[in-house]
Amino acid sequence: MHGYPTRLGALMKPSTIEWILNLTKRLESGADRLIIDGDTHVTDVQSFIRSRGAENPLIDCRYYHGRPITAEELLAEMAMSEIDMALIWQNPAATPYEGDQESNSRSLLAANQYIQRCAKQYPERFIPAGWVDPKSCGVQNSLSIVATLVREFGFVIIKMNPAQNGYPINSPDALTLVDRIVSLGAVPAFHVGADSPYTPADGLRQVAERHPDYPIIAIHMGGGGASYEAAEGLYRDVESLGLEHPNVRHILSAMRDTYIEDAFISYQLAGEPFCYNLFCGSDAPYGRQSWNFGGFRAMLQTLMNAEEHPSSRLRNQRELFTPQVAQNYLGGNLARFLVSSYNRLLDVNKGDPTACR
Repeated sequence: MHGYPTRLGALMKPSTIEWILNLTKRLESGADRLIIDGDTHVTDVQSFIRSRGAENPLIDCRYYHGRPITAEELLAEMAMSEIDMALIWQNPAATPYEGDQESNSRSLLAANQYIQRCAKQYPERFIPAGWVDPKSCGVQNSLSIVATLVREFGFVIIKMNPAQNGYPINSPDALTLVDRIVSLGAVPAFHVGADSPYTPADGLRQVAERHPDYPIIAIHMGGGGASYEAAEGLYRDVESLGLEHPNVRHILSAMRDTYIEDAFISYQLAGEPFCYNLFCGSDAPYGRQSWNFGGFRAMLQTLMNAEEHPSSRLRNQRELFTPQVAQNYLGGNLARFLVSSYNRLLDVNKGDPTACR
C-alpha cells in the first residue's frame, strides 16, 4: 500500500508513549468518578462536505440517520449530559469509498487521522479508537492500517463493523486482522447486532475462543439498530456467550432499555469478573448522549431501590447495586479496562524508546 507507514518492525515513538502515559494517569486517577461514553463517532465535517460535492447534505438541519458531528459538537453534548470523557472512532456513514481498495484505504486512514487529531487536541476529553475494513480496503492494506493505528497513533482498540461493511465476523480476513491486532497488544472490537446476518453469536464465539485469555469487545450486545423482535434472540445468545467467556466485554449502546437492565442484573449477579465487563455508551450521533446517559443514571438508581423493583432476581439481592457499582458501569469499568489495555500495549510495543528517534 503505497505511501503508508507500516512500522511493523518498529517501536512506538517516545511522544506516543508519553501521550499514552498521560491518558492512563487520568483514567486511573479518575476511575471512581469519571463518566465515560464508550461509543461515539466524530467526523471531519468539512472534508465530508467536500467529498459529497454537489450532493452536500444540509449538515445543520434536521437529524438524519448517520448525521455526522464534529468533535466540538460532541464536546457540547458531553457538557450538557455531564459526561467527562468519550471513546471516539470514525463514522462509517461519513467515510466515502470510491470503489478501489487503495482509495478506500486512504479515505479510511484519513478518518482515523481525524480521530487522532481530536484526541491530541482534547486529551482530557477523548479516548481515540481505530477502525479497519478488510472488505473495502483489502486485508493487506488493512494489516498496514492496523500497524499504523497501533504503533504510530497509539490506539489501543481497533474496531471492525461486519454489518456496515458486509462481511462475516468470522471470515478468514477478519480473523487475520484479529490475530494482528492481538499480536500488537491492542484490543479487537466488533459491531455485534441483529441488523445484519454477519454477526451471529456463533461467529462471535469463534472470535472469543480464538484468543480465550485475551479481551475482545462486542459493541451493542446483539442490538445495533435491529427491530426489537429481530434483536431478542441474538441479545439472549450474546448475553449468555459473555457469561461463558469472561474475555468478552460489551458496550451497551443501540440497545433496547429493557435488555440493558437485564444485562446489568445478570452480570452483577454473576459477580467477578463479569460485573466488570459492561460499559455504557450512546452511539452518538446515532443516539443522543443526554437521553442515553440520563437513562443509564435513572435505571441504575432504580436498581439500587431493590425493595421496590419489579425484578424478583433483584428483590432477593437487596445490596446488589450500590453507588459504587453504578459508577463502575457509568465509567469505572471502562476506565480500568483501558488502563490495563494501555499497559499491555506499552509492554508489547515500547521496547527501547531510543529506537524510534
